[in-house]
Amino acid sequence: MKTCFFVALLFFALAAQAAPVAAQSEQPTIYTIVPGDTLWGLSKRFLNDPYYWPNMWAANGTIGNPHFIYPGQRVRVYSDRIEIEPAPAAVAPQAPSQEAPKEVPPPPVQEEQQPSPFSVTGSEGFIMEKWMAPAGSIISIPQNRVMVGTDDIVYTDIGRVHGAFAGDRFSIYKKTGAISHPVTNVILGDRVIPLGELQLSEVEKDASKAIVTKSYQEISPGSFLLPYREKRVTVALKAADRDLTGYIVDSQTGNSALAVRDLVFLDLGTAQGVQPGNMLYIVRDVKPDQRWVLSRIEKLPVDVVGAVVVLQTNTNTSTAVIVKSVDTIYRGDRVEVRKNR
Repeated sequence: MKTCFFVALLFFALAAQAAPVAAQSEQPTIYTIVPGDTLWGLSKRFLNDPYYWPNMWAANGTIGNPHFIYPGQRVRVYSDRIEIEPAPAAVAPQAPSQEAPKEVPPPPVQEEQQPSPFSVTGSEGFIMEKWMAPAGSIISIPQNRVMVGTDDIVYTDIGRVHGAFAGDRFSIYKKTGAISHPVTNVILGDRVIPLGELQLSEVEKDASKAIVTKSYQEISPGSFLLPYREKRVTVALKAADRDLTGYIVDSQTGNSALAVRDLVFLDLGTAQGVQPGNMLYIVRDVKPDQRWVLSRIEKLPVDVVGAVVVLQTNTNTSTAVIVKSVDTIYRGDRVEVRKNR
């Protein structure tokens, strides 16, 4: 009798220990990706949250480009998340054997034709805030030419008194107009675009001779200079460490209607806690129709129409790229991220 009691007691003790483990180890539902699936669609279908896709993308290092997923890839669907298993590697040809041949995965399904949105090439431009001052300007071009390009000679107002030396490199920019905030109408600065690069060859006291080493557009006298910095940078996706709310204040092209791959400027910078790689949702408020409610409703959940990734930052502004849109994006649209959403 004592032996039976001891066995029963041991059984209940083990069961009590196993119960929490079983409760914590949720068994996922396995789903296999088919042609036409997208991260956006998977998020909406399984989590009823179409804007969960950036979280899924960030958590799965196997997805280099968020717009490529593969038929045959499997996803593990949990109650609060989706995990994507790595795509199977292609199998190299082998000599015939008795084993069944291994399947080679079909080509990727492409949601949108676009390169990775996290490559900074130097052509993005930025908002030149009021506190920023040029290092100098191009003040003359030989033979009274109106514009120059790669390998041409120019003269600048940067000299030894400015700490310059032969061999110093500078980026060439031009201003294309003042940018006012779409909500407050406050002037944030000037939209600037890069024109090229130059290197000083001969330096005098307060002037220098330089050669244009690279040109993206025509360069003319009056173009201003800033110290050179490496242009081609890969920006890794990084979660914001705080809540952020701001606006799309302008675009690189100056267009009001925008879409995926367009470069935009935000009224958020390092002073607000924005970092390169942060992803923000593009949202719009939805106004309730008071005719159909019994009591007054002040606010509805926002409508998420897309997402941007920050590429580079200044103090109070930043340059970003639109990486997702389900509707036309406009200057003045709000961007936000809620850390604990």
